[in-house]
Amino acid sequence: MHIALVGLPGSGKSTIGRQLARLCGVELVDVDAQIEAQLGCSIKDYFASHGEQAFRDAEAQVLARLLGRAQPCVLATGGGAVLRAENRQALRACSTVFYLQAQPEAIAQRLRGDTTRPLMQGVDALQRLRDLLQVRGPLYEEVAHYTIDTQRQSTAQVARKIRMQVEMAGGMQHPSSGAQDF
Repeated sequence: MHIALVGLPGSGKSTIGRQLARLCGVELVDVDAQIEAQLGCSIKDYFASHGEQAFRDAEAQVLARLLGRAQPCVLATGGGAVLRAENRQALRACSTVFYLQAQPEAIAQRLRGDTTRPLMQGVDALQRLRDLLQVRGPLYEEVAHYTIDTQRQSTAQVARKIRMQVEMAGGMQHPSSGAQDF
């Protein structure tokens, strides 16, 4: 069973994912990097020329392929991977899902100067994150087996907590239902 990390852009999915994969002795798979490899260009460029719908189609295909892999891994998903019901169902069924929760204000500070995120370009990043949280927050909660606040802990602490929770749950398995905060 895989471990999947979901949350707003800038919540720490890739950074925490790297440390978590190392702690668990498995591969980190960055879903956005896999999408870029399949598309042959950056997400930012693809988004600009083909639009969000086409990007979400590609994202769903890549996510389904990755979740079907036999070898367990840590998946760092894109912030919008939860927008499609099919993605939420696949994530919940094929992985233990951790929602990396952080307030928009803290994320906006982390993302200052980041030009790689298409949904954050040319807008008030803080307001955009608030808007995204309004739409995506309930979806992150729906898909998550566990929710962890990433604001008051280092990335290493969060990775260790996730690993400990996975071990307590019986390895790379997932509980039957309900999300738990810790």
